[in-house]
Amino acid sequence: MTKKALLIASLMATTAFGFTSQASAQVALDPALKDYKPVSGVSGSIKSIGSDTLNNLMTLWAEGFKGTYPNVKIEIEGKGSSTAPPALVAGTAQFGPMSRPMKGAEIDAFEKKYGYKPTLIRGAVDALAVFVHKDNPIKCLSMQQVDAIFSKTRKGGYAKDVTNWTDVGVAGEWAGKPISLYGRNSASGTYGYYKEVALFNGDYKDAVKEQPGSSTVVQGVASDKFAIGYSGVGYKTADVRTVPLSAKEGDKCFDATPENAYSGDYPLSRFLYIYVNANPNEKMDPARAEFIKFIYSKQGQQAVVKDGYFPIVNAIADEDLKVMKLMN
Repeated sequence: MTKKALLIASLMATTAFGFTSQASAQVALDPALKDYKPVSGVSGSIKSIGSDTLNNLMTLWAEGFKGTYPNVKIEIEGKGSSTAPPALVAGTAQFGPMSRPMKGAEIDAFEKKYGYKPTLIRGAVDALAVFVHKDNPIKCLSMQQVDAIFSKTRKGGYAKDVTNWTDVGVAGEWAGKPISLYGRNSASGTYGYYKEVALFNGDYKDAVKEQPGSSTVVQGVASDKFAIGYSGVGYKTADVRTVPLSAKEGDKCFDATPENAYSGDYPLSRFLYIYVNANPNEKMDPARAEFIKFIYSKQGQQAVVKDGYFPIVNAIADEDLKVMKLMN
C-alpha cells in the first residue's frame, strides 16, 4: 500500500474543505467535525511518549484538554517515534505518538504482552517537507534527485551522485557550492519514513548532519545558505522555504500544500499517528477516552491547523472512534 493510495483512499471526503489563499496555506476544518462536549468525572493522569514531530501538537492538545479538565495531569515526552512502542509495552505511557506506522516486530511485542494489538489513531495529515534556505531559488526536485542528494546508494536510479547545487541546476551564488545535508537521527520516525520513501529504502550519506529534533533541522537549514534538510511542514519558519517535488523525472512538481497532501500528489504526504493501549474487551478509562474524543473534535483539529499541519476529515474521526467504541 503506497502512501499516495492511503491518503487518496482515506481522504476522499475533503471536498467539504475550503482552502485559504494565505501564505500559511492553512485549511478550513471539515464542517462535519463535532464540537467537543465536556463530561463529568474525568480525572487522573496521562503520559505520552514518542514522536518529536508530534511533540508540539500533543502539547497543544494537552493544553486544550486541561482547559476543560484542570485536574487531569498530562506529561508529554517527544524523543522520537521509536520510543513509543517500548513505552506502551512497559505501561509507562498511555499514548504513543508516531510519525510512521508501527513495524511488525513492534506490534508483535505489544501483542505478546497484552494479548491484543495497539489501536491506531490518525490524528493529522503532514507533508514531510524538503527545506532549503529562503533565498535558494531552486524550483523543483524529483524524488530521484532527492535520493541522489541524501543517499549514497541511489536506489531511486538517478544517473549520478549529487553533491553540489550545480548538479541540480542552481546557478548564481549557489553554483558549484557543496550541498550541506541536515536530517533526523535514527530514533525518529521521520528518519525512517524518509529513508523508506525518499531514499527508496537506501542508505543515508555519512555527511548528513543528524539532528535530535525537527526544529533543529529547520534551524540548521535557516543558518546555512547552502543547506537542505527534511522535517514536518509544521516546523516551517520564515527563514526557510519548501521545495516542490515530483514523483518522477519530468513529472509535474507539487509543493507541500494542503491540497497536494490530501490528493496524494505531493510525494511525501503522510498521516501522523497516535497509538493507544485499548483493550477491546474493556471500557476505556474516562481520561483516555475523552482525550481521544477531544483530538477528533473541532477544537482538537483546530490545534492541528494552529501547529501547521493539516486536519483530518470527520469521516476518519468517526471511523477511528467507532473502532475504539467511543462513538456517542
